[in-house]
Amino acid sequence: MAHLEYATVGSNALEQAKAFYDALFGSFGITPAFDHPTGGRIYGKDGAFFFGVLGPFDKQAATAGNGTMIGFRCEGPTEVDAFHTKALSLGAQDEGAPGYRAPQYYMSYFRDLDGNKLCAYAVLPNA
Repeated sequence: MAHLEYATVGSNALEQAKAFYDALFGSFGITPAFDHPTGGRIYGKDGAFFFGVLGPFDKQAATAGNGTMIGFRCEGPTEVDAFHTKALSLGAQDEGAPGYRAPQYYMSYFRDLDGNKLCAYAVLPNA
C-alpha cells in the first residue's frame, strides 16, 4: 500500500531554516541525515529520511503552499505539547494551541520561519 514517505518545504533563508529544524528536531532525536545540493538539509531517524528543508529546484522564490500542511505523529499529548512549545520558542507562529480536535486526536499547529504550516499530533486510544 502507498504511504507518505517524506515531505519537503522550501526556504529563502536556508541557514536560518536549518538552525530552526536542527534545534526543533534535535530535541526529539531526529538528526540531519545529509546536506542537500540546494543548500538545504534532509533529516531522518532510524535510517529513514523523512523531511527536508530545501532551496527550490527551479531557483524561484520559495513560498508556503496555500492549503499545504505537514503532520508529525507524536507518542502522546506530552510530546505534542513539547514539539509545539519548542517550535514557538524557535520563532514559529502559533496556528492552533495543543488540544483535542476530535475524540482521538490531540493536535497542535504552527508555521515555521518561512510560513510553512506544520502539525504535531497524537492518536489516542479510546479517548
